[in-house]
Amino acid sequence: MNWAFLQGLISGVNRYSTAFGRVWLSIVFLFRILVFVVAAEKVWGDEQKDFSCNTAQPGCHNVCFDYFFPVSHIRLWALQLIFVTCPSLLVVMHVAYRDERERKHALKFGEGCRTLYKDTGKKRGGLWWTYVMSLLFKIVVDTTFVYLLYYIYEGYDFPVLIKCQQDPCPNTVDCFISRPTEKRIFTIFMMVTSLACILLSFFEVLYLVGKRCKECISSHRSRSSTPRRRQTAIGSGTTLVVNGKYEMESKSHKLPNKDILVPSYNVAMSYSGKG
Repeated sequence: MNWAFLQGLISGVNRYSTAFGRVWLSIVFLFRILVFVVAAEKVWGDEQKDFSCNTAQPGCHNVCFDYFFPVSHIRLWALQLIFVTCPSLLVVMHVAYRDERERKHALKFGEGCRTLYKDTGKKRGGLWWTYVMSLLFKIVVDTTFVYLLYYIYEGYDFPVLIKCQQDPCPNTVDCFISRPTEKRIFTIFMMVTSLACILLSFFEVLYLVGKRCKECISSHRSRSSTPRRRQTAIGSGTTLVVNGKYEMESKSHKLPNKDILVPSYNVAMSYSGKG
């Protein structure tokens, strides 16, 4: 296993994750991948070799093992870890796609041109949808595998004694699982970590959706609180639209506030008589 590649991959995913995403990544790496690689494979390494039945009938041992263990826990968990970590790579690839667009845009229009994105790693637009869809995909994958493990093995328990009646067994034979208690503990541990990852992904979806709704409401309120002014020419005046109300502003000069001296009626008549 290439740990350097895995470390670089995890650091890239961690850079564009929220707080919930970082906790989810820590649980997946420490409590699922490391436990799977270091301990779980060794616990299930002897599941078929040490599965014994109290009969020497040829083929009975293999048939009984296939009936009670149709799919190995190790292979199911390996598929689960592969499918649940792939969506995080989509986010990293989307950010890399944005970086490449910025690079080509700068080469085409010059270094001082206007950028396409304020921050290529900021979860806005298509990257926001990619991140949310990756979280939903993780929830579906983990939930599906938890249910599959319960459905295939009819629970998460490992009985000490198994009664097998499959052909070509001559009669009902007793079969015994190797280290059932240890297998039960690791199975429960892996299921608990899977449920914890499901809850973290669900809370992260709620956090992202709630934050986005809050930003949309705040931007809508800021736009509605800002007075809108529009001028349209009507005749000799100008109509101002202020907060939805129409006000008329005349183009003619306004009279000053001071009193204007007007000639009296007698003086005006005397001047007209002289003329």
